[in-house]
Amino acid sequence: MITLALTGDSILQRRLLSTSDPVIKPLFDLIRGCDAAFTNLEVLPNDYVGDPAFDSGGSHFGAPAWVLDDLIEAGFGMFATATNHTLDYSIKGLEYALDQLDKRGLCHAGAGRHLEEARRAAYLTTPNATIGMVACGSTYTKGQEAARQTHAMQGRPGLNPLWPDSTYEVTADQMTVVQEMATELGLEKFRQLRIGTGFAFEAPEGIFPFNGMNFRLGDKTRHVRHPNAKDLAAIIRWVEEAKLASDIAVVSIHAHEHATEKDEPADFIIEFAHAVIDAGADVVVGHGPHLLRGLELYKGKPIFYSLGNFIGQNEMVQILPGESYDRFRVGDELTPTKLYKQRTQDDQKGFPSDLRYWQTVVPICRFEGDDLAEVTIYPVSLGLGEKRHRRGRPRLASGQEADSILKNYAVLSDRYHTSLSIQQDIATVLI
Repeated sequence: MITLALTGDSILQRRLLSTSDPVIKPLFDLIRGCDAAFTNLEVLPNDYVGDPAFDSGGSHFGAPAWVLDDLIEAGFGMFATATNHTLDYSIKGLEYALDQLDKRGLCHAGAGRHLEEARRAAYLTTPNATIGMVACGSTYTKGQEAARQTHAMQGRPGLNPLWPDSTYEVTADQMTVVQEMATELGLEKFRQLRIGTGFAFEAPEGIFPFNGMNFRLGDKTRHVRHPNAKDLAAIIRWVEEAKLASDIAVVSIHAHEHATEKDEPADFIIEFAHAVIDAGADVVVGHGPHLLRGLELYKGKPIFYSLGNFIGQNEMVQILPGESYDRFRVGDELTPTKLYKQRTQDDQKGFPSDLRYWQTVVPICRFEGDDLAEVTIYPVSLGLGEKRHRRGRPRLASGQEADSILKNYAVLSDRYHTSLSIQQDIATVLI
């Protein structure tokens, strides 16, 4: 039997005290009791070394490198590093963070010093099993993805990309408007000039490019996304390797993209999850939107489309660069906590105003060999309502709060025809 605990985004900025804080210790005792535990490392453990990037992942999530030691003490041995914050402190900051992970001998995947390293599977060996992990991200600014090496040139550090190829289908009348706008704004003339000078290429047949977006005729208006075929094939290559070289293969995806509602994954995420399971993955664990999305059982394998926030101390960042102050339109005289307080209008908007960001679940998957035997779902609260420096610490929920979290998760999972049995502050998945 192999037990694997899964969590979402860990945004750790203060000492966790997982072995001594009585509020959170019972949850972490559960995690430490598993053969292995996974979390998404949403912060960059770089000691603020590096050059603050102009385009951060929202906030510059630098952190002291000791957050790794606290997460190790909390029971975690597997870390995904492909997030929209991977290059918050540019290449130097990422390289420093990778060095911190490596010198501790940690199992981490999703970012690397070049593309092949970022794509590569990582392994955690325990007395009961070896678990392989491949991690990728679809939410990033172009240029944050790692670049490949050639025989003549080194690659570029960055994350393992899963780019969503995006097309906007519009009606004939709408297409006429798009084309008229492109002509009258001069955008189409400029595009043709770039093609003529060799800096751009003709669009595929049936596609009309407009200001970075691809349009084509359809019978209705909709946004269609698929995993980029080249990225998908490269990721599957390492998923197949992970399955050959381990007992359980885990695939992590950091994806903010959504369908009509934020708690519904975009279509390409579902397509990707199915494809990697077809290639041999045993578990797909998603995170990124900071709230829960449902659970699907596909061919008997679990897909957790998002496990939301696990540790939510994003308002406790100790140091912020000038671009953060400019982005949020505040003066340099404000300290970081005051900046976040103003950004959320004293908790009236943003994360502190929505309970969904402060409730999550921790699934514990039990495998017999490489077959999924059971999934137990534990409801978790991050303590919304406590002081800023106290909230964000995960603890087992109980009573009415636990019931509410689990019922909400059951509704989200029912979209994928997954049934949960809820009893006494826990839920089990009916396999």
